[in-house]
Amino acid sequence: MKKAVAIIILVLLIDQISKIYIKTNFLYGEEVVVFDWFRIHFIENNGMAWGAEFGGRTGKLFLTVFRLFAIGGIGYWLYTSVKKNAHNALIIAISLIFAGALGNIIDSVFYGVIFNTPYNETATLFAEEPYGELLYGKVVDMLYFPMWKGTLPEWFPYKGGEPFTFFNAIFNVADAAISIAVAILIIFNKKAFPKEEEITEITD
Repeated sequence: MKKAVAIIILVLLIDQISKIYIKTNFLYGEEVVVFDWFRIHFIENNGMAWGAEFGGRTGKLFLTVFRLFAIGGIGYWLYTSVKKNAHNALIIAISLIFAGALGNIIDSVFYGVIFNTPYNETATLFAEEPYGELLYGKVVDMLYFPMWKGTLPEWFPYKGGEPFTFFNAIFNVADAAISIAVAILIIFNKKAFPKEEEITEITD
C-alpha cells in the first residue's frame, strides 16, 4: 500500500503542478513548440474524453458526481487488491488509474472556484472573482503530440483527400497516467488477472 500511495501522490503532484503552471502562465490557446512532434498547448474542457461536451450544466454536474462515485470504487478496488496480495502490475495500474481520475476530479470540483478566466490574460490562482462554481470547473489540458500532419490520399476510406493530424488529442498528466495503466493491464494481463488454478498453485 505504501508504494501505491507513493505512486498516487507523485502523479497528483506532477499533474496539479503542471496544470496550475499552465493555467497561470499561458493564455488560452497559447502554444509552445518543444519539438516538431511535441508541443505544450493550453486548452480546457468539461472533462470528457477528446474534449466532448454533452448536456450543458446538467451533463457537467452528472459527469462530476459520477466521477466522485467512481473514484470511491477505484479506491476500494485498490484496497482489496493490496489485501489479496495481487501482482505488482495490477497494483501499479490501479494506482495510476486512481491518481489520474482524482487529478481530473480536482479540476472539475475546485478549479471553477479558485481560478478566474480574464480576457487575453493569464488566470489568477485563488482569484477574487472565479470563473465558475463548485463542481463546475474545467479540466486543464496541455500535452500535444502532432506526430504527423498532411493530406490523406484520395483512396483512404471516409477521410480521403482531407487534412489529417496524427496524433491530434491534447491531454494532461492525469490522462497519461490512465492510458499507461491501461497499457500495463493489456501487456501484463495474465499476471494481473491470473486464472483460479494459477492462484491455487501459487498459494499451495
